[in-house]
Amino acid sequence: MATIQNLTGTEDILPTAQPSPQDAKVASVHTWQRLEAIAREILSRAAFEEIRTPVFEHTALFARGIGEATDVVGKEMYTFQDRGDRSLTLRPEGTAGVVRAYIQHSLYARGIQRLWYTGPMFRYERPQKGRQRQFHQLGLETIGSHDPRADVEAIALATDILTAAGLKNLIFYLNSVGTPSDRAEYRQALVDYLTPYRDDLDSDSQDRLERNPLRILDSKHPKTQEIAQTAPSILAYLGNASRQHFDQVQEQLSLLGIPYEINPRLVRGLDYYTHTAFEIQSRDLGAQATVCGGGRYNGLVQELGGPDTPAVGWAMGLERRSHGSLCCIPGGGSRSPGFRTGPQAPASRAHRRARPQRLRLWQAV
Repeated sequence: MATIQNLTGTEDILPTAQPSPQDAKVASVHTWQRLEAIAREILSRAAFEEIRTPVFEHTALFARGIGEATDVVGKEMYTFQDRGDRSLTLRPEGTAGVVRAYIQHSLYARGIQRLWYTGPMFRYERPQKGRQRQFHQLGLETIGSHDPRADVEAIALATDILTAAGLKNLIFYLNSVGTPSDRAEYRQALVDYLTPYRDDLDSDSQDRLERNPLRILDSKHPKTQEIAQTAPSILAYLGNASRQHFDQVQEQLSLLGIPYEINPRLVRGLDYYTHTAFEIQSRDLGAQATVCGGGRYNGLVQELGGPDTPAVGWAMGLERRSHGSLCCIPGGGSRSPGFRTGPQAPASRAHRRARPQRLRLWQAV
């Protein structure tokens, strides 16, 4: 009788002793526990509280929250009808569920919420190293603050967790996607620029030209990337308020000694982002280089039926952390991580110099 194997795109997380060479690439339970403990300690010290939400929700939550024109909703969600004939979806990301809980339980009545979560997410993608159909994320959400310092605090905590986990050769990319009105003006300018090149774009980008043209900037197709190189910059379309917010984020990052590169073509794959958008990548992880991504999403709470409430957050995939830095996690070998960009010195020294400023930042937010 044939044995039953795990499904494609899923992994068993085994005890320390690996039973066969084919399982050696899979991090052990102890490695995952150490990684989770690092995050829990850093986030608890910064006064963030853990929240746990269901792994499945009404499909409408993700269609409204993430955006129906996104690849996640259009192509990647695990959606099914239950016995009550309701459309349900295994969560493809964590933010929408956290915001739903924030609204449902009236957490807005308690002031600014500083929340974090971890757990499995589900997307129907082509399985590859560091990317699975069931994958695990660690996420952070600060809900209720307009202050640019909340953006910077989120970024600082992400860098602290990644460096404590031992990831090296990190590059931090920063952009602003402005307000919805900024983005609408830029969207039209981008469509006007790209339309003459329609036939030269890859098929996915041709489809996105009508539905979600900003996502074309994120294409991995070589010809499309070449065309996008000379596309208009969204930074030229930021209004005064957006520009001021972006400038203050940069000033605070410099104060904390966190190096960054501005990438005006950086767009996040979900529709709810406003103002700050960022990614952290590692040169050591090959094609799947992004280790953390996030930004501000001031309109999502209201879009899902709550009060008009600003928010900022990020998520990092734990598979990429556990596969990419096994020997560098405390308890597993070397622990001298560095965060660098270009020729600059490792930012770990800057982190140590900036601890007093960072503490004051957290207290202010």
